[in-house]
Amino acid sequence: MKILYYLTYAVLWLFSLLPMWVHYLISDGIYVIVYHLVGYRKKLVRKNLSDSFPEKSEAEIIRIEKDFYRWFCDYFVETIKLLTISRQELRRRMVFKGAELVNKLTENGQSCAVYLGHYCNWEWITSLPLWVTPKAQCGQIYHVLENSEFDKLFLKLRQRMGAVCIPMAETLRKLAEYRQQRQPVVIGYISDQVPFWNNIHHWCPFLNHDTPVLTGTERLARSAGHAVFYIDVERPKRGYYVAEFKLIARDPKQTEDYQLTDAYFTLLEASIRRAPQFWLWTHNRWKRTHEEFNLRYDAETGRVDLGPLEDIKKKKGLL
Repeated sequence: MKILYYLTYAVLWLFSLLPMWVHYLISDGIYVIVYHLVGYRKKLVRKNLSDSFPEKSEAEIIRIEKDFYRWFCDYFVETIKLLTISRQELRRRMVFKGAELVNKLTENGQSCAVYLGHYCNWEWITSLPLWVTPKAQCGQIYHVLENSEFDKLFLKLRQRMGAVCIPMAETLRKLAEYRQQRQPVVIGYISDQVPFWNNIHHWCPFLNHDTPVLTGTERLARSAGHAVFYIDVERPKRGYYVAEFKLIARDPKQTEDYQLTDAYFTLLEASIRRAPQFWLWTHNRWKRTHEEFNLRYDAETGRVDLGPLEDIKKKKGLL
């Protein structure tokens, strides 16, 4: 596997040296293969778009679908470019607005939690250390990949500009370490993922769906007293992004339960509705329904049955 890793790394590194216009030329070719020839997850993407925007015509849905796949292929080559792109070039292409407040808070010793979504190029947001005071440690929570060699590759990509990757399972420990060291941090949380059945504590309306949502970011921010931001990203033209910090709560301990989570999904939905082609529609976001959760949930014990749904229905006399 190590040989495969080094070969893959070498090929991607050489590819990343190509100028951006060549990357986008290759992306155009990948688009033809992925969308027209392979049709990668096209059925799921069409369903997600149609269900999320019932007011749009079929022609509008197909247009968004095609634009999404074009951007998706761009995202792929842009991510590879992270291997060799210079700090100056990335700072020119990934601009952050509103970082002044983040710097002010962290210089005064307050850490910040930053909500992100799978929207625009979230990998390029790892360039945040280029915009934030060196007094703060930037980082992001991430899922460790099953393949250790490819996990190592993505760590190289995501940590190259000075951010640190914190495995999800180690979040509490690492935040406690930073707090003990009195080290202010700016931590990004991609929170639009699907929670496991036993991790569902809250549902909110999101893109015309009753959606189960992750609430861990809110709980961490409130317990640690981290100021909470949302990063609203726009793509004014190909290869360029503008990410604006939007303050949700300076003192999260003063907020009600799920207020931060609801605010995040409201802001994320606004971003998506503005330019829907830049969200990750290949993700099976709504595979867990409220109806099935109610079948699995035992109100007396507060536990969620993780067994096969057919067995649960038999226990409840529904089959």
